[in-house]
Amino acid sequence: MQKSVAYAFMLAATLGLAACDKPSENKAEDAQEARTEAQESMNDAAEESNEAAQKESEAAQERAEEQQQNSQQSTPENTAPGDGMPATPPAVPAEPAAPAKQP
Repeated sequence: MQKSVAYAFMLAATLGLAACDKPSENKAEDAQEARTEAQESMNDAAEESNEAAQKESEAAQERAEEQQQNSQQSTPENTAPGDGMPATPPAVPAEPAAPAKQP
């Protein structure tokens, strides 16, 4: 008796699952839609990545221009451009020379 109830239950479950299954045409259409959506998502991600790279490049260029402007503004007039050293050496007081010995 227990075996026949178990077999009846398994048959009912199998028929229930078979009735809920979609035809293969629907599966193919769903797969094509999924591929299309995935391709669109990839294209959107690539565009966003390119935009981000372009913005980063512009920001880097702006930072470089700001640094160049700051370095030009902070350079005093008595320094040679580029090396940060004075163009003319500072005046150093001369030490008195020792008298030469006479023989």
